[in-house]
Amino acid sequence: MSSIDFKGRVAIVTGAGGGLGRQHALALAARGAKVLVNDLGGARDGSGGSVSAAQAVVDEILAAGGEAIANGASVTDFEAVQAMVAQAVATWGRVDILVNNAGILRDKSFAKMDLADFRLVMDVHLMGAVHCTKAVWALMNEQKYGRIVMTTSSSGLYGNFGQSNYGAAKLALVGLMQTLSIEGAKNDIRVNCLAPTAATRMTEDLMPEAVLEALKPEAVVPAMLVLAGQEAPNRTILCAGAGSFEAAHITLTNGAWIGLGGDAPERLADRLAEVTDRSGEIVPQSGAAQGSNEVGKAMANAGRH
Repeated sequence: MSSIDFKGRVAIVTGAGGGLGRQHALALAARGAKVLVNDLGGARDGSGGSVSAAQAVVDEILAAGGEAIANGASVTDFEAVQAMVAQAVATWGRVDILVNNAGILRDKSFAKMDLADFRLVMDVHLMGAVHCTKAVWALMNEQKYGRIVMTTSSSGLYGNFGQSNYGAAKLALVGLMQTLSIEGAKNDIRVNCLAPTAATRMTEDLMPEAVLEALKPEAVVPAMLVLAGQEAPNRTILCAGAGSFEAAHITLTNGAWIGLGGDAPERLADRLAEVTDRSGEIVPQSGAAQGSNEVGKAMANAGRH
């Protein structure tokens, strides 16, 4: 079993002033990475800001003999994010790893949710990750190496009451990962998603003590280290929590050819159980695979209606 180490690697972790991001930063540094610790230092709803949270984590890393610098950029500000990447490059000459972890919560049922709260959560989670990824993308292509970890969530993969904004943003990150993992492959840029179940400042009010203990953020970190490591997979959704790890997939059933006749809607309704039957489902390797599957069925049924 070869050890996972990050000697000579430079990592940026966003939202790393506390909770999961702090654990990510400490773990990467402990295994030899030089870490830029980014945190806006705001409240969990995204208000306010101070670089002191990031600096406190940097101080921890330095005290343990590691190398780290602090950054207080908001991931919603692309210019500030570009300056953050420039800061890492000016200090250490490269960026190998980006862990997109920054996030906020504005939970409410959709009926009661203000659109500004929907937009802000999308902006921080989705556009924040887009900004950070865009800011390192050319650099990683040039150096022919990169490891990018998007933080998705079970709320996006499977839904959660009161989190329509958060869930939409988190599943959007999976869509972003699907395409970037294809585009980055030729230059050894591997892009993956981490779906953590962890008790952090964002969830501490919601769970009993024993559950909080099992769901320590530290339990998620091994999955991040694997996804950020040299031997990382590409295009994987790793779920992690309380010491367990799983993979999530977006699958495609075998389906059925229904045809284009005027009664196609009725025939589809009649055969919906067959269309949704999951036996023999596949994980397509690109969006084009869905089209190929459909056209293949159509060709096989040419002449029928």
